[in-house]
Amino acid sequence: MSLSNNTVKPLYSLVILIFVSGLLIGGLANFFVTLNDDTSAELHTQIAGLQAQVSELEGMQNATYTNITIYQDNLALAEIYANIKDSVVLIQGTTKGGSVQGSGFVYSHKGQSVIITNYHVVHETTTLSVTFQNGNGYAATVLGSDPYADLAIVSVNAPATEFKPLQIASSSNLRVGEPVIAIGNPYGLVGSLTTGVISALGRTIVEDTANRFSIANVIQTSTPINPGNSGGPMLNAAGEVIGISTAIVLDSQGLAFAIPSNTILREINALITTGTYNGHSYLGVNGNDMNYHAAQQLGSSVTYGWRIAAVIKDGPSDGKLQEGDIIIALNNVKIRNNDDLASYLEEKTLPGQNINITVIRNNTTTQTITVTLKERPPLTT
Repeated sequence: MSLSNNTVKPLYSLVILIFVSGLLIGGLANFFVTLNDDTSAELHTQIAGLQAQVSELEGMQNATYTNITIYQDNLALAEIYANIKDSVVLIQGTTKGGSVQGSGFVYSHKGQSVIITNYHVVHETTTLSVTFQNGNGYAATVLGSDPYADLAIVSVNAPATEFKPLQIASSSNLRVGEPVIAIGNPYGLVGSLTTGVISALGRTIVEDTANRFSIANVIQTSTPINPGNSGGPMLNAAGEVIGISTAIVLDSQGLAFAIPSNTILREINALITTGTYNGHSYLGVNGNDMNYHAAQQLGSSVTYGWRIAAVIKDGPSDGKLQEGDIIIALNNVKIRNNDDLASYLEEKTLPGQNINITVIRNNTTTQTITVTLKERPPLTT
């Protein structure tokens, strides 16, 4: 935290004034002992007046420090919470195996108020309800969902006054180190706020509800997230949604993940109007990250990239890519690992598009191969 120039300059002036006042008081006191009684009485009165002025200035100094408030990009956390809390909801449901609980938030899409949450919060629920901050609860239904992005849109039959929509900002310009805020219902503790920073961008995570496919371009954060936070908003310092709290690593400290807001903005229209989203590109290969030790074992000169372990039969890469190929670029963009590969496919491509894939084949030759991407296959139950 830093003080503005308007605060710092008065403090410097105050210190100088106190120092000069101290010298003056000391000099007057020394002079006091050499004068007669009448003069001493007059000087005593002057000294008392100076001491009173110094005390008043010290009081002003204390008041300056007392009134300082900690801000994050000119907006206090308490103010953010006050503006956001009524937009975050508690989602509860029942399944064949028991009950589920999570979070969500209000959003207005083309004038329609909906609740945005995670797919895994509403997955396989037989009944569903949404409870607002004021305690009012209502029955809810799932409008649309995408397990490949862990997103779901929920409709609630509630009065219009209950809905206080949040603003969603683009996640394109996020930077590692920026502060973020999460609001949700961990362990049923409704309306809890936690803070942290963006720890990394472009991560991939794998969830069982997505058939073990990678969920790409995910935000990694140090913000504490616990069971029940899933589906709640992750906010920037202006109180805008930049992601959805979605997953934690068990037994870890300060390691959590959020689906980026760009994924919401890209999919929400399709999820509301059709109930699904079919824009995830499919390359039809399995593989592993390359590194120095793998390169040494394989006799490869490249220590980065993504090595193909299997090509899916009848998939888009069948007959074009081969087991052992090391993908090092997509459309001339360097690919260091699976995070880069999955994030590029998610953000930059659509099914049906051609993509130029640069590979190292047989650990020696570099080739560029064109593949026509397809849609991801439907989920298996």
